[in-house]
Amino acid sequence: MQEKNKQLWDKIKALCGKLARFLFNPRFLLCFGIGWMITNGWSYLFLAFGLRFGIDWMTAVGSAYMAFLWFPFTPEKILTLLIALFLLRLFFPNDQATLQVLRDMLSSEKRKARKQKKEE
Repeated sequence: MQEKNKQLWDKIKALCGKLARFLFNPRFLLCFGIGWMITNGWSYLFLAFGLRFGIDWMTAVGSAYMAFLWFPFTPEKILTLLIALFLLRLFFPNDQATLQVLRDMLSSEKRKARKQKKEE
């Protein structure tokens, strides 16, 4: 049992290391920031400028969108990640190290899905 726990712990550490290399890459962080501004950031700016300058429609639109984001079914987080990945491939097509981590994770998940499907 101890060895099985150690193997699981080693797999978790390896996965966390891959994710950290991918997520904390400065290029990805830049693209994620731009993606976040596209999906969310504008509403914070609308709210701030609307309150500061007394523009009621800006305050209303920013507040309504931010309230919408708190619903559990909003696809905003997935959309932000997809936009970030698109921008990463658009702005940094030669950043193969970051993109290779994604490809490896995707192929690993595909192999697991095929294996599980065969077992059923």
